[in-house]
Amino acid sequence: MSSKSDTYESDILSLPDAAPNLINHELAPLKRQTWGTYNIFCYWMSDVHSVGGYVFAGSLFALGLASWQVLICLLVGIQIVRLVANKIAKPSQKYGVPYPVICRSPFGVLGANIPAVIRGAIAVGWYGIQTYLASHALVVLSLKIFPALAPYADKDHYGYLGLSALGWAGFIVMWLLQAVVFWNGMEMIKKFVDFAGPAVYLVMFLLTGWMLYKGGIQGLKLNLTDVKYHGWDALPMMITAIALVAGYYAGPVLNFGDFTRYCKSYEVVKRGNTWGLPINYLAFALVTVVTISLTVPVFGEMITDPVDVVGRLDSVTAVLLGALTFVVATIGINIVANFVPPAFDITNIAPNKISWRAGGMIAATLSVFTTPWNLFSNPAVIHYTIDILACAIGPLYGILLVDYYVIKKEQIVVEDLYSMSPNGRYWYQGGVNLKAVYALIPASLIGFTFTMVPPFNIAQGFSLFIGAGLAALFYFMLARSTALAAAPVPTT
Repeated sequence: MSSKSDTYESDILSLPDAAPNLINHELAPLKRQTWGTYNIFCYWMSDVHSVGGYVFAGSLFALGLASWQVLICLLVGIQIVRLVANKIAKPSQKYGVPYPVICRSPFGVLGANIPAVIRGAIAVGWYGIQTYLASHALVVLSLKIFPALAPYADKDHYGYLGLSALGWAGFIVMWLLQAVVFWNGMEMIKKFVDFAGPAVYLVMFLLTGWMLYKGGIQGLKLNLTDVKYHGWDALPMMITAIALVAGYYAGPVLNFGDFTRYCKSYEVVKRGNTWGLPINYLAFALVTVVTISLTVPVFGEMITDPVDVVGRLDSVTAVLLGALTFVVATIGINIVANFVPPAFDITNIAPNKISWRAGGMIAATLSVFTTPWNLFSNPAVIHYTIDILACAIGPLYGILLVDYYVIKKEQIVVEDLYSMSPNGRYWYQGGVNLKAVYALIPASLIGFTFTMVPPFNIAQGFSLFIGAGLAALFYFMLARSTALAAAPVPTT
C-alpha cells in the first residue's frame, strides 16, 4: 500500500538506527523547513473560510443571542484557539516532526497510536461533514442550471441512507476532487491552500456587499427577532458559545504540528497565527454576522448556510461563481484539517507498510460510512456533534501540553522517538506509557458524562475544557510521582 513520497532524502534527518516500524519518509524529522508566515496565514484562512465555519457561526444564533453577542463570542473564542495553537505548534516546529510522533513522548513509541487513532477517527467524521457541506453547493448549482433535476434532490423519492440521489452525486464528485489534490502531495496542498483562502474572501465580501445593497444599512440590525437574552442574562449563554468556538477548532489545533513542522521558525508560526486567527477571524466574523443578519430583511427569514444564500441569487453567473468558490474553500479546509491529519495518524500505525497517501485514502473512504449529512443537520445536532468530539480531543490536549512544558521542560530527544530500544527515553513496558492511558481514560469518561448524561449535561458545552483540565491534572500527578520515586534519596 505504498506510493512514492514527495519528501526528498535531502529534506529529512538521517536516523540510521531508527526502528523500521516507527519511521518512513513522512514521519521522519525534517531538516529543511521552508514555510513562512503567509503559509500559516493561508492555513487558517482555509480553516476559517469554509461552509462549515459559516454554518457553525450561524448556528450560534440558535442559542438566542443577538448579532453583537455572537460577534463577541466568536472573537473571544478564537483568541483561546490562538493561544492553544501557539503552544501545540512549538514542539513540532522545533523538532520537525508531525503530531503522532510528538505523541510518542507522553504515550510511548507504540502507545502513540492511541491518540493518533483518536484524532484520525475524529478527522474522518469531520472530513465527511465538510465534504457533504461542499457537495451541497454543487447540488444548488446543478438545480439552478438544470431545474429538471429537482425530483432527484428529493431524498424521500430518490434517496438512500438519508441523502438524495443528486446529493450522492455531489458528494462523490467532491470526494474525488479532494482525493486528486491530496494525492499530489504536500507541495500541491500548500499551493492550493495559498489560493483557496484568499479566493473565498473575495466572494464573501461581494456577497456581503450585495446583501447590503438589497437590504440597506437600515436592514442591518444588532438584534434579531428570536433574541432571548439581554444584558447580563446573556453571559452564561455567551460563555457556552465561546466554548463551542474553541471546540469547533479543537481538531485542527490538536494536529497543528503536522503543518508547523514545515515552518522556518517558531516566530513564523506565532505571526501566522496572529494574522490567521484574531485578525483574519475578525473580518470573517463581521462578514458572517452582517450577512446572516441581512438575510432577514432581504429574504424574510434567517439563513445560516451561505450556499442557500447564493442559491437565491437571480443571476446564474453569480450562483456559479459563489458555489464554485465555496467548493474550493471547503476543499482547502478539508484537506488541511481532515485529510492530512489522518494520513499521518494512519501511517503511524505501520509506517513500513502504510504510506502517507494510503493512510489519507483509507480515512477518506471511511468518511463515507459516517453518513455525515446526519451529523450536521440542524443547530442542535451541530452543537451536540462538537461536544461529543471535544470529549475525545480535550484530554489529549491536557496530556500533550503537560508532558512537553511541565514534565519534559521543552526538551525531547528526537532519536529516541524512533527507537524500540529498552534504553530509549520513550520506551515503556510493551511500548506504551500506561500513566498517560490512565490519565486519558477517566478524563474522557467524565467529559462524556457531562455531555451525555442528563443530570450532568448542563455543562456539556465545556467538555473540551473539562477533559483537558482533568487529563492534565491526572497525568501531572502520575508522571510527577514516578519522577520523584525514581530520584535518588539525598544523603546527610
